[in-house]
Amino acid sequence: MGHLNLPASKRNPRQWKLLDIITAIFFGLVLLFFLLVFTPLGDSMAASGRQALLLSTSDPRQRHRLVSLVELGHHHKPIEACPANSVDHMPCEDPRRNSQLSREMNLYRERHCPLPDEMPLCLIPPPPGYKIPVQWPESLHKIWHSNMPHNKIADRKGHQGWMKEQGPHFIFPGGGTMFPDGAAPYIEKLGQYIPLTGGTLRTALDMGCGVASFGGSLLSEGILALSFAPRDSHKAQIQFALERGIPAFVLMLGTRRLPFPAFAFDFIHCSRCLIPFTAYNATYFIEVDRLLRPGGYLVISGPPVQWPKQDKEWADLQAVARALCYELIAVDGNTVIWKKPDGDSCLPNQNEFGLESCDESNDPSNAWYFKLRRCVTSTSSVNGEYPVGIIPKWPDRLTRAPSRALVMKNGIDLFRADTRRWTRRVAYYKNTLNLKLGSPAVRNVMDMNAFFGGFAAALVSDPVWVMNVVPARKPLTLGVIYDRGLIGVYHDWCEPFSTYPRTYDFIHVAGIESLIKLPGSSKSRCNLVDLMVEMDRMLRPEGTVVIRDSPEAIDKVARIAHAVRWKATINDKEPESHGREKILVATKTFWKLTSSH
Repeated sequence: MGHLNLPASKRNPRQWKLLDIITAIFFGLVLLFFLLVFTPLGDSMAASGRQALLLSTSDPRQRHRLVSLVELGHHHKPIEACPANSVDHMPCEDPRRNSQLSREMNLYRERHCPLPDEMPLCLIPPPPGYKIPVQWPESLHKIWHSNMPHNKIADRKGHQGWMKEQGPHFIFPGGGTMFPDGAAPYIEKLGQYIPLTGGTLRTALDMGCGVASFGGSLLSEGILALSFAPRDSHKAQIQFALERGIPAFVLMLGTRRLPFPAFAFDFIHCSRCLIPFTAYNATYFIEVDRLLRPGGYLVISGPPVQWPKQDKEWADLQAVARALCYELIAVDGNTVIWKKPDGDSCLPNQNEFGLESCDESNDPSNAWYFKLRRCVTSTSSVNGEYPVGIIPKWPDRLTRAPSRALVMKNGIDLFRADTRRWTRRVAYYKNTLNLKLGSPAVRNVMDMNAFFGGFAAALVSDPVWVMNVVPARKPLTLGVIYDRGLIGVYHDWCEPFSTYPRTYDFIHVAGIESLIKLPGSSKSRCNLVDLMVEMDRMLRPEGTVVIRDSPEAIDKVARIAHAVRWKATINDKEPESHGREKILVATKTFWKLTSSH
């Protein structure tokens, strides 16, 4: 301790440096205090602090507090915008987050959602230069470049006719890897073997679809194809498809069943989709078989069909099809076409893949986060008459009550009443509420609580397609929707949906509070604020939302609508309907990021 008695001039120079630092910090803090209190810097820092609160994921209590303020209408400013780099954000398909997961069976490319408390509470902004999309049907062939300025596909695939940049637009010549001259000649070739006209085939699934030119071309044949692809190296392919007005969905065939019921699709197509159908004891072929309607058609173009150096893979693919008694219709170049048998396949025949029929405890239409099964779905496991050729042709099947409606008690009567109800309601929407349904301004429509698909069926004469969503915790009525010749998916609305931002023109939901509650309970599993922020993410600027529910629920929705920057009005229900419902109609405002972001 003797060094304390040294003269000041003899003290260690290091001590002087430490004292200088402490003194500088003190005076710096005093200066910062005056700056924050007495200058505009304090206001801007407070604003960024509020932004940090909204974007923070570290303190769930702050997030819960903000949600409560918004629900009660006590948060008088709109919810803040997300950062500029989030314009294409999909919470459950975030490559930065999912890239850390296993590559086995493409697990890392499937849905993996953050917990609600881990997600920022903010509104996704449009990209700079965003314009109201080109209207249908012109959008099938061209879209605004500035709405999704991703040139990667055009650069890589332009020579195959996928898409090209031309002035302020991307244009779509209609080509694909297996049909660079356009989908029309390719579809004409398929039409030699498959009844593509006349209404026999209606619902189709296009796997690994690129920018969905194949599905877009089928629309003129009266075939409604749902196209899917993962979020992968072909950046934004599904985003391009939806901007064009083609039914599409972000999805990966990996470790789980695809979110569709058994025997949904009349026709399944893979054009160079690169799905290893015979891998893992033919697990992926078995999943395709679950989805394909008896009597339906499977078309695979590209590898491994008569492909160089893929003789074994091609032989294995044919062996699986034989084991399931698929009828080989044709092998035309690198395209193979099979027809699925009308009745049960010839299992349990001996086969090299060890394929067996699923047991009776397996519900083949249970497909929300359901692990893939290595067993074959028997037609007898689903009640009803649904094979291609037996089910009525399109458009008769739209209004004919399918036997799968008996998944509900008195299902046939319920189906007919539901069809009448939605015909009446949609007429009221158009004639009294003056909604844009039926106009060129509306192409991509979502029904968030579709039940039997009555809302979509009432729009059949309009130039729209409808994504019918059946909540995963409600009765599994999606098979009825497909039997009608409509399309849709299972989903749990306590999670974000698998689509890009700004992909729907019109979102409809009847009974919004039921989407967040436990079945048969008043207890909520999640909150309306997060749900409406997600609806805002999916909705295009100037798009429309229609929400039907009790007056109490609609009051709550109206408060949140203000916070997500929607312009909303509350309307009476149509006079013929019973109950206490109110109808909220809202328009998403077209706002843009300010330079401060």
